[in-house]
Amino acid sequence: MPFPLLEEHRMTQQTARDVAQKEIAPHASEWSHSGTFPKSAIQKLAKLGLMGVCVPEEYGGSGLDHFSYILALEEIAVACASTAVIMSVNNSLVCEPLKLFGSETQKKTFLTPLAQGKKLGCFCLSEPNAGSDAGNQQTVAVKKGDRYLLSGTKNFITNGPQADFAIVFAVTDKTQKKKSVSAFIVDKHQKGVEVGKVEKKMGIQASGCCQLIFNETEVPIQNLLGSEGEGYKIALRTLDGGRIGIGAQAVGIARAAFEAASSYAKERHQFGKPIAEFQAIQWILADMATQIEAARLLVHQAAYLNDQGRPFTKEAAMAKLFASETAMKVTTDAVQVYGGYGYSKEYPVERFFRDAKITEIYEGTSEIQRLVIAAQVLK
Repeated sequence: MPFPLLEEHRMTQQTARDVAQKEIAPHASEWSHSGTFPKSAIQKLAKLGLMGVCVPEEYGGSGLDHFSYILALEEIAVACASTAVIMSVNNSLVCEPLKLFGSETQKKTFLTPLAQGKKLGCFCLSEPNAGSDAGNQQTVAVKKGDRYLLSGTKNFITNGPQADFAIVFAVTDKTQKKKSVSAFIVDKHQKGVEVGKVEKKMGIQASGCCQLIFNETEVPIQNLLGSEGEGYKIALRTLDGGRIGIGAQAVGIARAAFEAASSYAKERHQFGKPIAEFQAIQWILADMATQIEAARLLVHQAAYLNDQGRPFTKEAAMAKLFASETAMKVTTDAVQVYGGYGYSKEYPVERFFRDAKITEIYEGTSEIQRLVIAAQVLK
């Protein structure tokens, strides 16, 4: 292992594993099939400091490193991918940019309750016509005295229905496009913010996802995150870190599928013996184990570089790309190992299969990751 675990890493990993297996896993299937937001799970994560893992203690967080964060996130994802993505968005996409770019007042006002888990955050970048083309923002922010008026629609916002605060990206000058994108901290409960269409998703069904509509929403000038026109840079830096989290989520989903398939193969008998004794099944399991280990190492490398303060854009994209495609492959093979039973909701692998697909899409599709990697290696 090129990234040896320190004692604090092992403690964080074990703490997350304990709560995941004892408090979250027993309810994951029920939450998924009913589409119930896992409020009790989020409250438990908050008590353990897992909703603001990398936030300094002075702002309500645990003050740990990114390596600790992805170790914990993988464990939560093994139990429930929906809970993992709620945790990931709050940590990676909301707390992290507030920590990196927020003013002291913003950190005390917004970051602290988010890191403590008393409030929940969401990240509003995608729009109906701005998915992979994140710079094509149509949401506008018009400055009026000591405030901005925010108008536009954001799409596919994870945590959107339940969030208290939103980081919203908008342009202050449509003729400048990327150069005029700015980031704003918005109280989602205020006048002028509306929850639009709530998505009915293939997977991660226990995590809320919706449109958020802003209709001349008043945002005080002190809620501008960073400087005016700095939003696109903030978004890209935030997504770099977020992709490591999604990589860890994908590894967790794949691990859950592998563990289920391995156990089932030893229990299921055909032709008078366990199917685990057949070479065809052994090769499938061997490939699963190898792919998961390789994905985990890529995720660990990206988190390690982040903690070292070194460039990690390429490594984060590689980790997200490989881990998400591994999750899709491993969960598909897990269904195959189960045979007909794998297609039934009675067994967990169909849920793992459905949950895995989104990891190839959100926070940058696999195609976008390949473009990011190519740009870095061709520099």
